[in-house]
Amino acid sequence: GWYAYDPGTNLIYFGTGNPAPWNETMRPGDNKWTMTIFGRDADTGEAKFGYQKTPHDEWDYAGVNVMMLSEQKDKDGKARKLLTHPDRNGIVYTLDRTDGSLVSANKLDDTVNVFKSVDLKTGQPVRDPEYGTRMDHLAKDICPSAMGYHNQGHDSYDPKRELFFMGINHICMDWEPFMLP
Repeated sequence: GWYAYDPGTNLIYFGTGNPAPWNETMRPGDNKWTMTIFGRDADTGEAKFGYQKTPHDEWDYAGVNVMMLSEQKDKDGKARKLLTHPDRNGIVYTLDRTDGSLVSANKLDDTVNVFKSVDLKTGQPVRDPEYGTRMDHLAKDICPSAMGYHNQGHDSYDPKRELFFMGINHICMDWEPFMLP
């Protein structure tokens, strides 16, 4: 995946991949540390923070995409060091890169349907069970597909215009479970 480094915090930022096997019924729980943005000390490797974007990922959204670093003013006009990560799960996450606290989590667009929203207090996505991949359910038009709305392409941030530029996929999928002997 893609890494970023901030010499001011001496942290390296990167994302981890999805859990396996893909069949979510075979691996209960959040599958901690998968689908996580880490901030690690560049000298010691110690994890300073970890934010899990998709606990118990059941769609293969592997969270290893680009980590974009920026400094932007908050609503009080104070400069803030931020990390912005457009994830394959269709959510663009912004964290305070000094401590990993969640600043925002917004859908790339209204077609993202696996999550209704992300609770900013807990950081947890609010799933829509209609688009889950469990073994007793045929799901149609899951958006985004396993390819994700944002895959591993490069993105950029223009600090003068305070705009992000990123490539987006608009591909959905159906999920049909079946048993193998």
